[in-house]
Amino acid sequence: MEYGLYGDRSHAFLDETRPGKFLTITQCPEMVKYKARFLGEELLEHYPPLEITTPDGKVYFWEDAELQHRIEQMSNRKVSLVKYPPTHVPFGAIEEEHVQFVTDASLEKMQELWGKMSDARRFRPNFLFTLYEKIPFIEDNWLGKILKIGEVELEVKRHCERCMIITVDPEDASRDSTLLKTVVKERNNYFGVYATVIKPGEVEVGQQVFLIES
Repeated sequence: MEYGLYGDRSHAFLDETRPGKFLTITQCPEMVKYKARFLGEELLEHYPPLEITTPDGKVYFWEDAELQHRIEQMSNRKVSLVKYPPTHVPFGAIEEEHVQFVTDASLEKMQELWGKMSDARRFRPNFLFTLYEKIPFIEDNWLGKILKIGEVELEVKRHCERCMIITVDPEDASRDSTLLKTVVKERNNYFGVYATVIKPGEVEVGQQVFLIES
């Protein structure tokens, strides 16, 4: 889509204790353990049902009042639910461009620098690219260039500057500030890059990605 992957940032919790702000795992790390997925065909007219699975295996749909109640209890905040149309989704709480991606070589190098295994989900990329030549942080050289994935074209715009979100383990919501400290020390707080959608279309897992000049 012109705003990024279909449905990305489409459903959100508004934090009524901070008017106009979203509730994220920055305020409520336990949210990272909730899993959401669409059930059915992705249509432009409307979203398929959105299913949310809790850490204890309870399944809700987006409109369920009990889901809102659980989030309010967990976060100790009053929240309201917002859903944007499939054809127009604004930026979320922290995004600066349409999509964010990291490479496998950079992820492996960061694990080496950190001294611990790092789940790619900590960095919340829209795309994880597997490189033929395993050159860590090669994406630094892609700024201003175009990535082509099938019919889709993305312009690489800027580095992704990191925040506390990467310190939250996606499995158990435990916190480890040493990862962010490592990214600050070794990478000037940059890891991954942002890109803007130039030409929308469909992409599939396993497709080749081509780098071309702008």
